Amino acid sequence: MDPLDVMIHQEQIIPFYQPIINAEKQLIIGYEVLAKIKTDEGIKSLGWFFRDRSIPEEYRIEIQDVILKKALATLQGSDQQVLLFVNYDAKLLLADNGENFLKRIESLEQPKSVHPNIVLQLEENLVMENPDEMKHLVAYLQSAGFKIAVHELNTKSSNLDHLALLSPDIVKVDVSFLNEDSLPHVFREVHHSISMLSRKIGATLLFEGISGFHHLNYAWRNGGRYYEGYYLSEEHSEFVPIDKCKVKLQKEFQHFITFERKKVEAQIRLLNDMNQKMKLAAKELMKEKDLDQLTLKIGNDCQEFAFRVYICDQDGFQKTANAERDEYGLWQLHPEGRNKNWSWRPYFLENIVRMNVEKKGLLSDLYTDIERDERIRTYSFPLTESLYLFVDIPYEYLFEKDGLL
Repeated sequence: MDPLDVMIHQEQIIPFYQPIINAEKQLIIGYEVLAKIKTDEGIKSLGWFFRDRSIPEEYRIEIQDVILKKALATLQGSDQQVLLFVNYDAKLLLADNGENFLKRIESLEQPKSVHPNIVLQLEENLVMENPDEMKHLVAYLQSAGFKIAVHELNTKSSNLDHLALLSPDIVKVDVSFLNEDSLPHVFREVHHSISMLSRKIGATLLFEGISGFHHLNYAWRNGGRYYEGYYLSEEHSEFVPIDKCKVKLQKEFQHFITFERKKVEAQIRLLNDMNQKMKLAAKELMKEKDLDQLTLKIGNDCQEFAFRVYICDQDGFQKTANAERDEYGLWQLHPEGRNKNWSWRPYFLENIVRMNVEKKGLLSDLYTDIERDERIRTYSFPLTESLYLFVDIPYEYLFEKDGLL
């Protein structure tokens, strides 16, 4: 379709509404407004029209206004108090600091103000081109009553510094990357960072592109408050009942909760088993004055689930060599680890204090071991008030045991 065809047939342009669901009450809290047009071949998306920068700005603004006016009419004619997520070109807003946009909204929103119901979705790549200018624009629009969402934040181009600078109301994460089988798991860690940052700056995390069970589970596990995607609901030409997805979400949440509870129980069982073994190791420390030999003995005793053992003091200095299991199952000492300091690692000192207070071992989160380039967990245990044992658990063992990954 030619851009001129769109301009000529504006009466055929219609908004469709993609539901966005809140995890807390499992109700629809808003809709993403999607621009479509009726043609002889059926209803077609107009996404290409707004992405094509060769189309004159005034054309794109005019069609945007057509869609927005019709969407606002739907909102004002509905008894639903929902948000409208409207995609908008950040460059067009920056051109005049949003003044023309504000004037157009005022002319469209009669008979009542709808500022608090509009969420402006800004594409990340355009936002990041002018972060300092966008910071002021975002703050200005937020002060005028609008909410701001950074759209299509993804694992490959995320800039957390810029995100913190902008402080949007909503951060959108596209989970379609999960369909890429070759994508390294390390990209998934970025979402954990985004989740933590969103919490600190007071932004809500919205996961879009949810087209399957695993997408929804990923969003739930990574702090998603809002969900959007075909797996929950397709877009419609009108608003749908706000509880349309409630039963389905409740059922899925129950699956997630049951699975996560089993994971926690599996981790507690592993902790209890290891704590019992390490209490015996602590007694051996009274007999065995050579700490290196003690690590070898512990390694052999923990052959089933360990590949590396070492001991550090309360300041993070490694007091032993690394006792490591080789490919033949034999334990060898590797002296290069001796006297290294690990206090720079996240949570290291916090865990030392916790072990001192709780008098029991701790199991770390999953992380990537630099030397082996594989996902592992580390178990730590207080041998004395100044010596702490660390046991690295390989991915192979974690994979075989339900709930440890």
